[in-house]
Amino acid sequence: MTVKDKLYAYMQLTRFDKPVGIELLLWPTLWGVMLAAMGQAQSTGDTAGLPPLKVFIVFALGAILMRAAGCAINDFADRKVDRHVTRTKGRPLADGRLTGREAIAAFLILVLLSASLLFFLPVAVFYWSIGAVVLAFIYPFMKRYTHLPQVFLAAAFGWAIPMAYVAIAGAPDIWCWLIFAAYMCWTIAYDTQYAMADREDDLKIGVKSTAILFGQYDLIIISLLQTLFLLIMGIVLWHYFAPTSLGLFPIFGLALVAMMFAKQNSACVSRQAMACFQAFLANIWVGRYVFVLIAISCLWTTFNG
Repeated sequence: MTVKDKLYAYMQLTRFDKPVGIELLLWPTLWGVMLAAMGQAQSTGDTAGLPPLKVFIVFALGAILMRAAGCAINDFADRKVDRHVTRTKGRPLADGRLTGREAIAAFLILVLLSASLLFFLPVAVFYWSIGAVVLAFIYPFMKRYTHLPQVFLAAAFGWAIPMAYVAIAGAPDIWCWLIFAAYMCWTIAYDTQYAMADREDDLKIGVKSTAILFGQYDLIIISLLQTLFLLIMGIVLWHYFAPTSLGLFPIFGLALVAMMFAKQNSACVSRQAMACFQAFLANIWVGRYVFVLIAISCLWTTFNG
């Protein structure tokens, strides 16, 4: 194998060739950063506030690196399973281009690079980051022991939100945990769509998932989780922006997300693998849009009160 081939195999291992997962982790992390800064400013008597650029960049880079680390350890955990699944049999550990040791090494290097970013943040964030590393390491193995691996994935991806509150406000508050809960609902919903695409293969090889657990009620439960996401985020946006000149406009902005969810669920009615996978991919636009909604709201209140 040439050096170029090896590098491409590592890129596939860490999914830098498929940035979908990066965005699904990145945008909600930045929701937390923006809203933590807003809450901190309001608690000190200001009407608005923006996060320090340093914190914004550190959390963005951390999200990218930890997502890549999560993919590496995920492929290590699934290296014997992936070769039996149509969609994953071409992954570098499944087809032998990389070894288990190389995947573990990649995981450790990425975690260390991510940890180096903590030098730019308050010490308290370091202690909270331990939870992120533990969750990132264990969630790929959960599909062997529970039908709820998507819950562990959601917690691993969402742990950056309380970390952002610690970095900016010193500690998480109730609004932080509401954002975290909303993110958990959304992530379990879209990762169930993802699991629906693999359900037949997973049943054959004995891998567990929420798609298998929910069975014929999968779309109903996904819809309920999406509704909870909208309700909780509506409450959060009301708290942060209703007292400002924006009023309820950010909440009304969630109507477009509701339409996105309806389109996803309509596509999944057939339960065909590709339709479910495309519905999963469409969640990139949910993350992007909610970030833009929050960012514009924060900028508006910063400069208009």
